[in-house]
Amino acid sequence: MAAGAVLRLRHCRAIIFCRRAPERCPACARPLRAAALNAAPVRVPAPFARGHRQPRAFLLRPARGSFLGEYDGRSDLHVGISNSNGVVYNYDQEGIHRDAAGWDECISVPLVQPDMFALLQQWDELLEDFSVGEAWLPHRYDEHEHNCYTYALGFINSVLTAQGKQQMTKSEFTEKFVIPQTKRASKYITLHRELTANEFYIVPLPAQEEQC
Repeated sequence: MAAGAVLRLRHCRAIIFCRRAPERCPACARPLRAAALNAAPVRVPAPFARGHRQPRAFLLRPARGSFLGEYDGRSDLHVGISNSNGVVYNYDQEGIHRDAAGWDECISVPLVQPDMFALLQQWDELLEDFSVGEAWLPHRYDEHEHNCYTYALGFINSVLTAQGKQQMTKSEFTEKFVIPQTKRASKYITLHRELTANEFYIVPLPAQEEQC
């Protein structure tokens, strides 16, 4: 397992999370080697990705720091759109940025399916053309009304319009694509921090769950 991995196993009517697979159950002290298959440790997939390796995606990261570091669940987030080479286009009070670095721990929402051949070919040109519009000049920026999310969703809707599809509101896009990902991220951050402070994090299962 990679360093820092979160492992999950089930024993004693509990879900046990840890960094390293224990030889004995931390709840009952019985050996796990002879336990049921559910007691075998399974790696919990991290919900974060290196944004520069996620082409044609909507990317979300903390405005400062990282999700597994300084992020407290209330700090500002920043979003961007990656091109086919992983360069992240994003908008702030300084205007449009084209970042080749700095998006190393992101929530990623893929925007183009592999069978969308025309869009795959046109993506970079569409993104660049959209980004040079006057709407994204620095003086147009407003923290609440005309920000990085406005830019990212505006580009997504421009692509939908070009395809003859219905545009999405901010609430629609957020509910359908962003919230499911941020919920997974929140749970993983909780696990990460619990295991930074303690060797094990034990979550009891409901009484009706069958013991392994």
